[in-house]
Amino acid sequence: SLINSRTKIVAVSHMSNVLGSITDLDLISKASKSVGAFLFVDACQSVPHIPVDFHKLGADAIAWSGHKMLGPLGIGLLGATEELLEIMPPFISGGSMIETVSMSKSTFAKAPKKFEAGTPPAAEAVGLGAAVEYLQKIGMENVHNHERHLTKLMLDGLKEIKGVTIYGPVDDRDRGSTVSFALDGLHPHDVGQVLDDMGIAVRVGNHCARPIMDKLKVQSTTRASTYIYNDDSDIHALLEGIDEVFGFFGKK
Repeated sequence: SLINSRTKIVAVSHMSNVLGSITDLDLISKASKSVGAFLFVDACQSVPHIPVDFHKLGADAIAWSGHKMLGPLGIGLLGATEELLEIMPPFISGGSMIETVSMSKSTFAKAPKKFEAGTPPAAEAVGLGAAVEYLQKIGMENVHNHERHLTKLMLDGLKEIKGVTIYGPVDDRDRGSTVSFALDGLHPHDVGQVLDDMGIAVRVGNHCARPIMDKLKVQSTTRASTYIYNDDSDIHALLEGIDEVFGFFGKK
């Protein structure tokens, strides 16, 4: 087992930014707790897209980014249990995180202040706060339902196109809205360039997940992602665009 008596920390992604798959954290949480290990969850891909309740995850800490949930760049969030926040030492020193200080020793402020040294990113925090309020007004269940509809539309359409391979769950249930795929005989960079010329934005490459590419035995994939600002017309444009890509390279 990867989790054993020598394990101190288990770090896992809640939702894959490549496959869109959602990790079953219950089993991992139980295994971690059985050996006294802390469970850290990377929720950058899940928090902006599905309802997430930290207290139900069974995790000791959870982190996510602001820019994936309509917020500005350069700011993220960390949530953790009181126990973990208490025992974790700060990793950056500076103003506002010290309780007392002398020439020989210092004591740190209580969490969260001990982790927030120096001048805070005030503009970014205000922007992220506005993004959170906006998503709360919409409702994360509504966000998820909207994305699920678009994901089903995309998956169903991709399945109908000959020469397309989908990586990850092919059912819209229990997955996120990120869909990675490949076009037979075409490099994802070429696919992305032609789609870009049509005004269709996708990401191509290994998506900062080289080990997954190795597992899939591919160099890279094309990835399409939807959010609250997308609608059915965007999915139809993507599917029509893929058909045109095949034609552009004489693969039809």
